[in-house]
Amino acid sequence: MSDPKSFHMSPEEFRRQGHAVVDWIADYHSRIESFPVLSRVKPGEIRAQLPPNAPEHGEAFDAILADIDRVVLPGITHWQSPHFYAYFPANASGPAILGDLVSAGLGVQGMLWSTSPACTEVETHVLDWLVPMLGLPENFLSTSSGGGVIQDTASSATLCALLAARERSTKFASNHEGCDGRLVAYCSTQTHSSIEKAMKIAGMGSDNLRHIEVDKNFAMRPEALASQIERDIHAGLTPSFVCTTVGTTSSNAIDPVREIASICRDHNLWLHVDSAMSGTAALCPEFRFINDGVEFADSYTFNPHKWMFTNFDCNVFYVAERKHLIETLSILPEYLRNQATESGAVIDYRDWHIQLGRRFRSLKLWFVIRHYGIEGLQHHIREHVRLAQEFSGWVRSDERFEIAAPVLLNLICFRLRSGDRINQDQANQLLMERLNASGDLFLTHTKLDGKFTLRLCVGQTNTQARHVERAWKRILEETEKLESS
Repeated sequence: MSDPKSFHMSPEEFRRQGHAVVDWIADYHSRIESFPVLSRVKPGEIRAQLPPNAPEHGEAFDAILADIDRVVLPGITHWQSPHFYAYFPANASGPAILGDLVSAGLGVQGMLWSTSPACTEVETHVLDWLVPMLGLPENFLSTSSGGGVIQDTASSATLCALLAARERSTKFASNHEGCDGRLVAYCSTQTHSSIEKAMKIAGMGSDNLRHIEVDKNFAMRPEALASQIERDIHAGLTPSFVCTTVGTTSSNAIDPVREIASICRDHNLWLHVDSAMSGTAALCPEFRFINDGVEFADSYTFNPHKWMFTNFDCNVFYVAERKHLIETLSILPEYLRNQATESGAVIDYRDWHIQLGRRFRSLKLWFVIRHYGIEGLQHHIREHVRLAQEFSGWVRSDERFEIAAPVLLNLICFRLRSGDRINQDQANQLLMERLNASGDLFLTHTKLDGKFTLRLCVGQTNTQARHVERAWKRILEETEKLESS
């Protein structure tokens, strides 16, 4: 029980309730297929079940846990369901959850090497493991000129890359004098929205972000990039940064990094590669075509919390030259000074990202890699890609549907062919809404070539062939209902 004098949970009570929580999580995962994938609550419905004021006196933990079922679960969209095909996955696994539990239990704040050496050194080592595991260039190793760091999301990683590019372009003057409005950055029309937000945060302005047109496969056109850079130079502007994407959010398109890298070298531009979703595929040698040209990148990022069974949040960010990143972000007030930092023999990750404080996120990644091994991780990635390719074959074989973008890995973009543009868009939206409302699966959409397009991503930890087969069956059933209505 809780100590009546301190109100703290005693170690004995923590042990008992901890077992209860782990049992609840295990039971949840065992019954997750019984829930509708998309939450059905209405706005405000969850809050209406909560008391208006905080409790004056502590409550029994059993009552708190019971409210997870009563209040919380109805408001959950079940990202861990094998029927979740929306967005990109944010998958978890038993080893990752346990690693996160240990991290929470230790409760360290790893802002400096000295505040918990293991927090820094395990992270450095695990990220060095990932370099050969993914076939990435050796200059991303901590033993080389670069290195890796765990960020919360790819959005933060992109912001850090943009800031480092800004400072390199201005010889680190912007940190002291501010931006002069002349710096320009480039991305494709398909690039994630986080780059525009990063431009605003970095003080470079969204008007100075150039959206480069794409080809028929929705990948950036290098010749269009080169032309825009020349126009900006002639206008007296300073090109600074290019964001390429390996696996865009809408269609999983892969920008031609090697060709773009050549343009960046000609103009001394920072080249950032965003492989947030698809980067995990490079665990399998046969999918390492996605790394073509990455050896020329100044920075690279991917999300183990998307497709590598490591629960959110866990983004990996590599730089080829860590000195640019550190000089951009380092501030050392007196209260952070210590002998280890002064020696220069350690990494202080506070200099590698925006925030000062940091959790022991590498534990969950370490647990995952050690539990599955490279072999286990490769097995699941290959199976997800196989299932996606099989699904795309079913779509192609049905004349009522069309594939809207190349199916390179595990994302299928498809749509109904029927009707004119307006009717076709309405038909596809209605199909998606009916499928999602059924609770049997969850899809999201995008627009490709201006057309409403359905997206189905196979990447949830426990998705198997039977789930994908069921998804296709449900799509056909709802399509037939639409045709007969």
